[in-house]
Amino acid sequence: MDGVTHLKEAPPLFDNVDITSPDEENDIFESAVQEPLSPTMEEVETNDNTDQYIEITVSEPQKMGDGIGSFIAYKVTTNTNIMKFKKRQFSVIRRFSDFLGLHDILVGKYLRCGRIIPPAPQKNIIGSTKVKMAQPQAEPGTGLGMEWVENRRAALERYLNRTAQHPVLCVDTDFINFLESEQDLPRAVNTATLSGAGVMRMFNKMGETVNKITYKMDENDPWFEEKGAEVENLDMHMQKLHASIKALVTHRRELSQLTGGVAKSAALLSTCEEHTGLSRALSQLADVEEKVELLRSEQANSDLYILSETLKDYIGLFGAIKDVFHERVKVFQNWQHAQLQLTKKRENKAKLELAERKDKLDLAQKEVEEWECKVQRCQKEFDDISAEIKREMERFEINRARDFKATIIKYLEDQMAHQQQLIKYWEAFIPSAREIA
Repeated sequence: MDGVTHLKEAPPLFDNVDITSPDEENDIFESAVQEPLSPTMEEVETNDNTDQYIEITVSEPQKMGDGIGSFIAYKVTTNTNIMKFKKRQFSVIRRFSDFLGLHDILVGKYLRCGRIIPPAPQKNIIGSTKVKMAQPQAEPGTGLGMEWVENRRAALERYLNRTAQHPVLCVDTDFINFLESEQDLPRAVNTATLSGAGVMRMFNKMGETVNKITYKMDENDPWFEEKGAEVENLDMHMQKLHASIKALVTHRRELSQLTGGVAKSAALLSTCEEHTGLSRALSQLADVEEKVELLRSEQANSDLYILSETLKDYIGLFGAIKDVFHERVKVFQNWQHAQLQLTKKRENKAKLELAERKDKLDLAQKEVEEWECKVQRCQKEFDDISAEIKREMERFEINRARDFKATIIKYLEDQMAHQQQLIKYWEAFIPSAREIA
């Protein structure tokens, strides 16, 4: 992948453009008419090498500092043979805000180009507060054992590996720097949920939502119309499945606790039972129920970490796809606005010609030529983002099918292993039950 071009950060986007406004300033198109900043898919395919690999693990969550200023840091270890990296194996320490900062950078660079950016895990205010308010640890850097910390660690690992699977994102300079730079990254202060910037992001998202609802693009490409409906349908059903799996996890954990209660009750009963054979059988029953309790708990973890978290990731990915589709709508708005302005400039030039205002004709002609150029460049940007989205969706569908196949097979194998172990436990207990005289 040595030939992949290093990318510059795209200029900020302008949102909610009113295509009917006649008085928009010319400079609002400065970002819309920029040349494409990302390498083309042809360049990526030329440099693609199936022998290249990259594997990332996130481990050892540690609390750093005390009080309200404390935070959790993670060890990020990378194994790769991609030539863009300086070493084959290396590790760095990153805090949660660094992950969010990386995601914001990648979105700023590539969303405008039509790339699907894997979403980063959301901030957990309650969990973070519990860690900040917890008692100081005996030794600085001691690992944390909270369940939500483990969930976040696993989510961060999946996020980095999904990003690394993308042929362009995996060789981005900021992504590489995140993985291998031993220096602290610039503080991503804008990622704080309760910061002023966080509040502004919330209002911007609300504005984006309103814009999506109020402006409907007259779609002339049936592929986007069909794909948009397909994504909405998949997203809806996947959210329902995710909710059902979460309920299953809850029920399995409740069943595990109830099974533990049965084990304790059977153990107590065995101590006061005078019949020797029955007492022995009850004691062994209690042992079996204790083993089954652990087995039920493991099954609940399997439901959560193998299946539920994968579904949660893809719900986020469908949201990223919707963002890319909406970005295309905004590019279309820019194109329509440029066409509207061009029409007005031409009308103004025609009026000057009728009035024989030769002193202003040269300026009017220049304005017409400028807007003609802008219309062409906006149309090209719209065509480019449309083509890129189609390529991204093709790659996404291939990866999604492969990912779900591996996930379902792993989940079924895990469930079968638990069921086989459950059968062994009860088969071993049968002789004890039959010995009761």
